[in-house]
Amino acid sequence: MHVARHRASLVSPPLSHPPRMPRLLRALAVLVALVIAGGAAAWVVKNPEQVLLDDATRAGAPGRFVRLSDGATHYEVAGPDTGRVVVLVHGFSVPMYIWDSTFMALSAAGYRTVRYDVFGRGWSDRPDGAYDGPMFDRQLDELLDSLHVTGPVDLMGLSYGGFVTGHYTAGHRERVRTLTLVDPVATSSPMPSIITTPLLGTWLWQVTRVPGMADNQASDFLHPQDFPGWADRYRPQMRFKGFGRALLRSAVTASSTNFDSLYAGVARTGVPVLLIWGRQDQTVTFDKSEVVRRAIPSLVFFPVDSAGHLPHLEQTALVNARLFDFLAAHPVQR
Repeated sequence: MHVARHRASLVSPPLSHPPRMPRLLRALAVLVALVIAGGAAAWVVKNPEQVLLDDATRAGAPGRFVRLSDGATHYEVAGPDTGRVVVLVHGFSVPMYIWDSTFMALSAAGYRTVRYDVFGRGWSDRPDGAYDGPMFDRQLDELLDSLHVTGPVDLMGLSYGGFVTGHYTAGHRERVRTLTLVDPVATSSPMPSIITTPLLGTWLWQVTRVPGMADNQASDFLHPQDFPGWADRYRPQMRFKGFGRALLRSAVTASSTNFDSLYAGVARTGVPVLLIWGRQDQTVTFDKSEVVRRAIPSLVFFPVDSAGHLPHLEQTALVNARLFDFLAAHPVQR
């Protein structure tokens, strides 16, 4: 009996091992790692933003710059210093060059013509902000102050610029003499919930939507073949970090905007409004013009045949003539 007890004492107790990870859990961990690695690779390959936009980057850029409270703004002014001031506001993503023909025509006719890149586009900064009405209001207000423009201006907004200029007009009646809207954004629709999901939505937007934006601009024209190189002109701004973020937040702003109320606010100011719309517009379709016309019953409506979303480029002579007539009908009050 003593021998048995002794032998038992010589037997070591079994070692304790941590339980092995179930095979399914290990496979899931590998899958998650692959998904994360693939997402990171897609971000590197697809995301066009590689350069920080700063003063050094802008050193060789054309035009002028002014530092405002939300960042540097790129702008251009032409025409006599004593001329009547016209301000041109571009659309959702194409910078101020989209106004080339109008800018040249107005300045040549004696108007002091101002155009600028809205924050997040072109050579202007990409601040980490909301990209909403108050931000765009501050940018325009401070730009006018920097140019020592004290009297009311003739404001023109194209596409998403309709939101920017409409919001500004409704809140700054004293600074606006007339408002011209060219195929303005007029309706909103909810953003897909997956796009507004933190992190995932940003990733999806940046790798699936942003890379194709340059080539997608051709759909703004009825005859895109008449504008060769349009996509190539667009691409440089895509290199600068913050471009996609600015567009996503601008889209979110538009998706939550009540445009009936926005344009009704413009109507209450009494500011004269000219509405121009390309009949073959496939970006903001012609039927949407009814939204603006209903909200601003007193506006002057000028539909343009044989033109898409950018009638001022496809029917330049017709649109410029109408612009000059409208401005002449509302002279400067001295």
